[in-house]
This record gives sequence, C-alpha cells and structure tokens, in this order.
Amino acid sequence: MNIRRMIVGRPLASSEAIHQRLSKVKALAVFSSDALSSSTYATEAILLVLIAAGTAALGVSWWVALGIAALMVIVAFSYYQTIHAYPNGGGAYIVSKDNLGTWPGLTAAAALLIDYILTVAVSVSAGTAALSSAFPELAPYRVDAALLIVAFITVMNLRGVRESGTFFAIPTYLFVIGMLLMIVVGVARALTGSITPVPPPAPEVLAEELKFTGGLTLFLVLRAFAAGCTALTGIEAISNGIPAFKPPESRNASQTLMVMVALLCTMFVGTTFLANQYQVVAVHHTDTTVLSQIARAVFGDGSILFYYLQFTTLLILSLAANTAYADFPRLAAIISRDRFLPRQLTNLGDRLVFSNGIITLAVAAGVLIVLFDAREHNLLPLYAVGVFLSFTLSQSGMVVHWLKERKLPNFKPNWSWRLHIGINGFGAVCTFIVMIVLMVTKFAEGAWIVMLAIPVMMALFIFIRRHYESVARSLTLDGIEPGPLADRFKVYSDRNHTRVVVLMNSLNRASLQALEYALRISDKVRVCAIEVEPEATERLQQRWKEWRLTIPLDIVPSQYREIGRPLIEYLHRLDEECDEVIPTVVVMPEFVVSRWWERYLHNQTTRAIRAALYRDQIERGRGRPVIDVPYRIGDELYEPVALKSNPPALNGNGTAPEAVEPVEGTEAKQA
Repeated sequence: MNIRRMIVGRPLASSEAIHQRLSKVKALAVFSSDALSSSTYATEAILLVLIAAGTAALGVSWWVALGIAALMVIVAFSYYQTIHAYPNGGGAYIVSKDNLGTWPGLTAAAALLIDYILTVAVSVSAGTAALSSAFPELAPYRVDAALLIVAFITVMNLRGVRESGTFFAIPTYLFVIGMLLMIVVGVARALTGSITPVPPPAPEVLAEELKFTGGLTLFLVLRAFAAGCTALTGIEAISNGIPAFKPPESRNASQTLMVMVALLCTMFVGTTFLANQYQVVAVHHTDTTVLSQIARAVFGDGSILFYYLQFTTLLILSLAANTAYADFPRLAAIISRDRFLPRQLTNLGDRLVFSNGIITLAVAAGVLIVLFDAREHNLLPLYAVGVFLSFTLSQSGMVVHWLKERKLPNFKPNWSWRLHIGINGFGAVCTFIVMIVLMVTKFAEGAWIVMLAIPVMMALFIFIRRHYESVARSLTLDGIEPGPLADRFKVYSDRNHTRVVVLMNSLNRASLQALEYALRISDKVRVCAIEVEPEATERLQQRWKEWRLTIPLDIVPSQYREIGRPLIEYLHRLDEECDEVIPTVVVMPEFVVSRWWERYLHNQTTRAIRAALYRDQIERGRGRPVIDVPYRIGDELYEPVALKSNPPALNGNGTAPEAVEPVEGTEAKQA
C-alpha cells in the first residue's frame, strides 16, 4: 500500500473532482498532443508513397499537404459544432447512437477504441524512432524503450488528470516552439536563397525504392493523400473529453480545438514546404526521419537546436499517447454505462480517473508494440481507417441532429441552421471519400486488420450487453407487488435479538431475498448501503419509499469510493452501541453466474467485502458472523414468500410452521 501511495499518490475525495478540471492551457497539452505530434510523421508518410514514382514526383507532396490541410479545417469546424451540441462528451459514439441508431453508434465506438490503442502504439513507436535518429546506437532497443515509455505514461495518468496535464504541458509547448522556430528559419532561408539541399540516399537504396514503380498515377497520389491523412488523427479527442474542462466546458473546449487546428495546419504544411525546398528524400527501413533531415539542414548537423528539436520530438511523440489515455478511459466508461463493456470500466480510482480503462489501454498498446517491433510505419496503415470511419459517422449524425430540429415548435430554417447542416454534410461527404480511399489503398498493407477488428469488437459489445440483459431479467422486481416485508415476520416468536445488517446497493430480487432471510432470523435488522455513486443511492431510497419498507436504511458515505473501510467503521459503531456478546451479523446478497468468464463482467464486490472483514478480524482478533445468500442468475425467479401469502398461523408452541425453514429458492451458508 505504501509503494502504491508513493507511485500513484494519496487518494482524492469525490468532492475534489471539480478541482481536477483542466484549464485551456493544460487541456491543449493533454488533448492535442496526439494531433500536434502527427506533424512529425505525416509528411514522411506522403513522401514514402511518392518515392515509388521517382524523386521528381516528390514535389506533388506540397499539393497533397494543402488538400489535407483543407480537410483538417472542415473536420475541425464540424467538431466545433459537435462540442456545443453534445457538451457531455462521448464524441462520435454519442452522436451516432443518438441520431443514427445503436449499430452506427457501436461502429463508431469500436473504431474509436481501436484508434486510441493504435495512437499509443504509433506515438510511442515514433518517439523511439526520433530517439534512434539522434542516437543510432539505441536502435536495437526500440521495443524496450517503447514499453518503458508506455509504463511511465500509464503511471502518470493513474496519478490524475490535472497532475498529468501539468507534467505533459511543458514538453508539448517546447515541441511547438521548436517546430515553429524550424519553420520560420527554414522559410527565411528559402526566401533568401541560402538553402543547401539534403544529400540524397545512396543509388542502391534509391534503386530499391524504384523497383516496382509505374510512374506517377492517380492511384499513387490517392495513396499519398491517404497516408498523409494520419495528420488528422486526434482532432476528435477534444469532443470526447469535454467534461474534463473547467466551466464553461463547451466554450473552453471549442476554443482549444481552434487553437489546436491552427497549430497543426501551420506545422504540417510548413514541414512539407521545407521538405520540398530542401529536396528531402524519404526511404523505407531507415532510422533517420524526414524531420531530422530537415532539422539538420536548417539548424546545422550537431547544433544545439537540432538536438533540442529531436529531444522535444521524442517527448511529444511519446507523450502524444497521453491524448489516448485521456479519452480511451472516458469513452470506455460511457460505453460501459450503456452495458456494452464490463461495468468495472465505470469505476473511478483513487485519483478520480478511470484506472481500469487506463490499465486496459496500456496492456493493449504494449501488445501491439511488441508485435510490430515498435515501428510506426508498420502500424500507420492500420491507423487512419477507424479515424475516418468515426469522422464520417459523427458528421452524418450531426446532419440528422440538425434535421430533427425541424420538428421543434416555431422552427424556421434560417441561415445559421443551413450553415450548420451544410458544414456537417460537406464534412461527412469528404471524410467518407477519404475513408473509401484509405480502405482501398491500404487494404493490402494492413488496413484489413482494422476492418476485421471493428466488427469483432462490435460482436463483443453485443455479447456483453446480452449478458447484462440476462442478469437484469433475473434481478428485476417487475411482477412483484410492493409490500411491507417486516410486518409479515412479527408472528415468529423464536427470532433472536442479535443485530443483523443486510448489505445492499440496490433493491432487486437478490437483495430482497437476502433481506427476507434476515427478517426470518432476527427482529433487529438494518440495511446498509455504502454510497459510492450518489445516483444509485437516490434510486435505492426511492425504491424504499415505493415499497413502504420500514426496515432502517443506513446510507454510509464513502468519500474515496471504497467499500471496505467505510463498512468496517460502520460495523464497529454498531458493535459499540450494542451490549451483546455476538458482534453484528452481516448478511450479503450475492448473485451467482453460471460460467466462469461471466464473473469478470462484474465488480465482485462481495469478495472485496470478505477481504475487508477478514483483515478486520486479523487486526482485532475477533471474528464476525457473515452469511452469504446466493442468487443464481438464470434459475427460476425468486418470489418473496412474505408477499405472496397471508401471515402464517401459529403452532401451539407459539412458532410459525415454516419459521425455521429457509426461503424457497435460496441457499444460505454461514462463513
């Protein structure tokens, strides 16, 4: 525990959540590092395609870059509208699900989740490429370095959004300064005619690149355009993380988006311009990047500014993964609330971040880094397909969103409405065309993997949702008429007077079964709910009123979102108030799934409670009776005996006939 506190930091109370919000300066570093970092490799991706037509074709990269920059602006204005229309975040998933339906929403969700995993793998791999460009002797250790960077970013994000934002802001702005300085100096030298072209690769290397050339064709230009569209990755990140901004969230998020796109366009177009002016040639299977060649030519080989830019490029590329760490857990939590992913992804950790989502992202990205040898060019063909699929669905959903406004009373199709629908419609058409180009041109290079992974992940979503629906059908109270349970058991004269606490976070058939069992064995029953989510507590209190339950309901707040410690403190207070020798008995409802893997779709709260009670027993040297009341999912639905019949008649000895029999359909065991 001490090591954990040293690495992650002290727990943050739920009341501190508002203070963990990001300012625009920090949010630009957190949510824009992915997009800004793409300016370091997008130009190189274009040149690597065009080189197949010979060095003379590299000049086309300038026009390709201008077309991509125009597409950036279109997509940015589309997401500007999305931010104001959906201020609670969720981006393409929420927009698509609300306006196009569940299946398009799940398609966007799968594409985005895969994109965020690839973002981490690509960004960190590109960062290690920048490192090996400056220090070629480190090239054999690319994978090890990449995994260390992933581990470091994971730990920093587990420490909290605000703390990671503070840490990552410095390298982000240092990189922006370095890139803008390189562009200004390089353009100035181009205008004054003081340019020394970069020496071309060896003839045998160029011959290998031109081996399968067929000249400059439209298909090759489209391939180059598709490759350069990796520069658009990350533009949607801000729309997914709006709740992380300080109020007013939508305004701050939209302003940050505009600043990000302005910087991205400047750096991407500027880098491509300098690559043309300095006649940079990109070839495959080299540890020297296009950006490092430009920096050497502009600043001079071995200069301080050259190493400064290489070092900041390493930082921004490595830390660009932080954008995915900011968005993946939030998006996964939203999808999980809709019961398409395991519910553990909705849990906030000690530092008010979705810790389970952060760890899941780190593991998935680490696997990709190992499989693809930490080489970003091997991963880039997989990268942009999912991005543009989510772009297209998001913009199409926004078109439907604006069309729905026609049904509002007193609606008038003014110029503002037409402008909104026009921007989103044009954006949807453009991104759809680019998506088709990407699928065709990059299918054989690896895009087929993403095209296969998206439906597989969607099938997983549906599979998980069906399981949760099955659980809900087994636990629902539908068909049971509410009634005062406690009154039905007053006839049992043999009930003992030991205090019994039933643990409960919602009123369902499993918890109702445990409550009825507790009422059969004791006349001093209380119900305890540990308040981790205030909304769940409010629903429980509302159900308590609807059912006219007179059993005392104790709400125990948990400011650090844990269950064990608040429960132990609550039980100690009850023990101190009671003079009995036997400590307060704990009754735990527990629903049991039929397959082993289904357990991993649930929080396993009872195990955490048992562990806390066991630790308390060790510390105090005193045991506590704990009764589990299992409820098997999928079996015949439990019906409360006390509500489906009149109070039983008493025997001659003053006891009810079934007083000592367990409730039908339950299995009680004492631990």
